[in-house]
Amino acid sequence: MNDGLQRDFAGSVKICLNKYAEFTGRAPRSELWWWLLFTLILDIGVTIIAYLLDAPGGGHFFLHTLRGLLALALLLPGLGVAVRRMHDINKSGWWLLLALVPVFGAIVVLIFYCLPGTPGANRFGPDPLAADANPAV
Repeated sequence: MNDGLQRDFAGSVKICLNKYAEFTGRAPRSELWWWLLFTLILDIGVTIIAYLLDAPGGGHFFLHTLRGLLALALLLPGLGVAVRRMHDINKSGWWLLLALVPVFGAIVVLIFYCLPGTPGANRFGPDPLAADANPAV
């Protein structure tokens, strides 16, 4: 189910990049949170590099350009893992649109991200943690 990859930091990042634009199946909490940490680390690194490149001119051209390119590159894998995370709690990926509602929506989506997944199979597929426990599945 997870191609033999572990749900640690590196394994979760590999899973998200391998399932670049896959919106089917399920993703456990660890996969989503490791992915979010990875994107945060990349964003901090790109921001530091951009500030160093922008320092001589005093502008923010590199900052906006590099961060924009990073956001564009990580959009589909981030959206994919978020949708699969919603599937893990037996909710449609369309629930992510709730995040567009100011304050309230983002809080609800954050709560959804923190909920444990549905034990066993649900309408979106088998339990990803059960597949980790038994790689032959």
